[in-house]
Amino acid sequence: MCRNIRTLFNFEPVASDEEIEVAALQYVRKVSGFTKPSQTNETAFNEAIEAIAAVTRDLVHNLTTTSPPKDREVEAEKARARAAKRYATMA
Repeated sequence: MCRNIRTLFNFEPVASDEEIEVAALQYVRKVSGFTKPSQTNETAFNEAIEAIAAVTRDLVHNLTTTSPPKDREVEAEKARARAAKRYATMA
């Protein structure tokens, strides 16, 4: 999976529309191979982002779990610690 696409489910507060749209944009960029599409492909590119964002929004809001919601700051700190460890071993 693209490293820029983050897990959006089971966080407190819930994923915002902006977070969902950013994930959809990253997905479409990855699949299409375009960072910025040509004018010819721009409509299809934007429609795909909207469609994927809508499906993602439905999915995230309809999933259920018995696990307590994760804290965004705690998870971000864990990710930073993993990155620091990974990059320290690469040097």
